[in-house]
Amino acid sequence: MVAQYPCLYAAALAIRRSIPLSPRYTFLMARSAIAKEQDILKLPPPRRAPVLTSRRIGIHTSSAGGVQNAAERAWRLGCNTFQIFSSSPRQWAPYELGNAQCAEMSRLRDKYDLKPLVIHVNYLVNLASVTELFLKKSIEAFRGEVERALALCAEYLVLHPGSFRGADREAGLLRTAAAIAAATQRLDLAKANLTILIENTAGAEYSLGSSFEQVAEVLDRLRGLVPIAACIDTCHTHVAGYDIVSETRMTQTLKHLDETVGFKNVRVWHCNDAKAACGSKLDRHQHVGKGSIGLEPFRRLLNDPRLAHAAFIAETPIDEPGDDKRNVETLKKLVKK
Repeated sequence: MVAQYPCLYAAALAIRRSIPLSPRYTFLMARSAIAKEQDILKLPPPRRAPVLTSRRIGIHTSSAGGVQNAAERAWRLGCNTFQIFSSSPRQWAPYELGNAQCAEMSRLRDKYDLKPLVIHVNYLVNLASVTELFLKKSIEAFRGEVERALALCAEYLVLHPGSFRGADREAGLLRTAAAIAAATQRLDLAKANLTILIENTAGAEYSLGSSFEQVAEVLDRLRGLVPIAACIDTCHTHVAGYDIVSETRMTQTLKHLDETVGFKNVRVWHCNDAKAACGSKLDRHQHVGKGSIGLEPFRRLLNDPRLAHAAFIAETPIDEPGDDKRNVETLKKLVKK
């Protein structure tokens, strides 16, 4: 397979040789005032287990107080899957997970049948950067993300493909694929059942991944080098210009997705409504059913048997106490029994 992409492999080796292997990381969880104020762990535990559906439904969950706490929060929110940051999403500082944290996370996931575990990569990482120093920092930080995902036995690691400012789009796609290959050298993702997911983006200037074709191209470049698949965000899809609101147009959009990325390769759906209009390129998430997408497209997604293998995870805002639980419940109520 490497022989199919000699320039990609050469680029990956060149980038990887220019930086040392990442050190182990000291772990520090970000805390926010709103998370502390609305933390479900401060409430009495539920008296009975949450009612679940035939779909894996969850939400991005706070890791405040230790990554293992995210699993307990997810269960109390009514989830059977969840997403976390394994470190502060907006800091370069290195982090290290303790063995006890990883063990407790695994114990709670087994206890509550929480799967898959999805980790979202730090927002600062840009594997398409043309700035040498920034690219090196991004590769090193991404390797740290992979190492933590392996330690936590996560199934998926979600990555935005990056910004190609200062280059052309094709060069940006190649650089991202090469950087992923470089960052994952000598790490056995397949053995650990960890897959990197390329997330589609909203279409801001210079951003990669706003079209299904671009997501598919990154997958094609990396297939055979690392376990690779896709995460599709409904808000990003909508504001990038794909119509998923009307039933007819949504059918066409899904057909296009299947023809490019392939349904089997979409392992996670980020179920976010949008504050902005279709085609606006503005990435502003809204509560499920409260934005310009509306409830019906989510109902269609959740009940489409071709997508039943995927996890459906909200990344919706928390404006009022209980918003996270309400968004999870909204998605669950859309699933037909």
